[in-house]
Amino acid sequence: MLPRQFVREHPDVVRDTLEKRGMTDEVDLDRVLTIDEEWRKLKARGDELRHERNEVSERIGQLKRDGKEDEAQQAIERSQELKAELDTVEERAEELNEELEAALLELPQILHESVPPGEGEEDNVELRREGFDGLRHLPSEIVPHYELGERLAIIDEARGAKTTGSGYYFLTGDGARLEHALVQFMLDLHREQGYVDVFPPIPINSESMTGTGQLPKFAEDAYKIENEDLWLCPTAEVPVTNMYADEILLRDDLPLKHQAYTPNFRREAGEHGTETRGIVRVHQFNKVELVNFVEPETSYDRFDALLDEAEETLRRLELPYRILEICAGDIGDKQSKQVDIEVWAPADDMPDGPEEGGRWLEVSSASNFEDFQARRAGLRYRPERHESAEYLHTLNASGLALPRVMVAILEYYQNEDGTVNVPDALQPYMGGQEVIAGHEPVGESALGSGDRE
Repeated sequence: MLPRQFVREHPDVVRDTLEKRGMTDEVDLDRVLTIDEEWRKLKARGDELRHERNEVSERIGQLKRDGKEDEAQQAIERSQELKAELDTVEERAEELNEELEAALLELPQILHESVPPGEGEEDNVELRREGFDGLRHLPSEIVPHYELGERLAIIDEARGAKTTGSGYYFLTGDGARLEHALVQFMLDLHREQGYVDVFPPIPINSESMTGTGQLPKFAEDAYKIENEDLWLCPTAEVPVTNMYADEILLRDDLPLKHQAYTPNFRREAGEHGTETRGIVRVHQFNKVELVNFVEPETSYDRFDALLDEAEETLRRLELPYRILEICAGDIGDKQSKQVDIEVWAPADDMPDGPEEGGRWLEVSSASNFEDFQARRAGLRYRPERHESAEYLHTLNASGLALPRVMVAILEYYQNEDGTVNVPDALQPYMGGQEVIAGHEPVGESALGSGDRE
């Protein structure tokens, strides 16, 4: 969150960020400043009342020692008046403080100067494309992943909807094996890059959700556990970042790089009325998340390195992708800077797809939050053991989100005969298997009408 002193002293900077983000109608900065001004006046009045009450208390004792009982009684009455007013002032100041804290939580992070202007995703800036030189030979007609997954009996949306609801699915046979292979491949890769493994709790409390910025704004997108102050993990960013909440790390600890595989839960399936079939937008998905804790002066160098670490996953899988810098009107509220990695899925022709056809699927957002999350969660470090603690910077990126990587593999690596080549990097994780040829469907519903009795 933004510190109240910064908002108070630099309202023009905050207002400029709100304008660039298109949030002037969403956030009332003048109200925040008004609450802060009233709160400071009450704090000052409370200090005056406490000072006067202390003086009166000292005078009461002296008057009693001097035998001036009438004057002492008057002083006692004045002390009681001061206490009553002080109680009223402190109660109102506490109410305003809570109101101010809630209002500050609604303010977005200040944008880094390099963030491009823009109103929405159509204004995001493509920085580069990778992997399009020497594309593999693709079938004349590429089957979308949801049809191919059904034909191969490796993705079962119908039974997922039956057991849980829409936006859930089963992976079976080689589909499940491919998912496990991707998880282990990613964990091994990022371990090579110096990441320390973490396996966090999946339920997370509201304080942790607030610490990383999921609350209060994104409460409707998360799954709340009824009758508990717990939420299902929307991303491993939340538990891993909050591991060190209200702690002080040392400079020697930094940069601290953690990776975590978790299932994640979000209410975004079918967003914008799209993706009614397939596993691009679902309520539950697996992801390997990369979380970094760094010194402020190194955070943008680390940001570039983090992006490269996430990209390496697609380079080794030999999947074509692009790098997209997110504009001011589309960037997340918590981020100072955000760069997305979008993998190419060649089956569906989309208006904004590449010349080769297909479409782009976001598989990672590399984000620098600077000290935004650190202030919320109390994440600090001590530059030297004898120096005061300072807020550190946090960064994260998916390394990567699995369903969309699987979509890209099924579409990019499919063959004319409907089989799918296993990427070289994944074959050791699938016992040397080179091709996914599918499985026989299970049950009477899999039989053609001519096969049924």
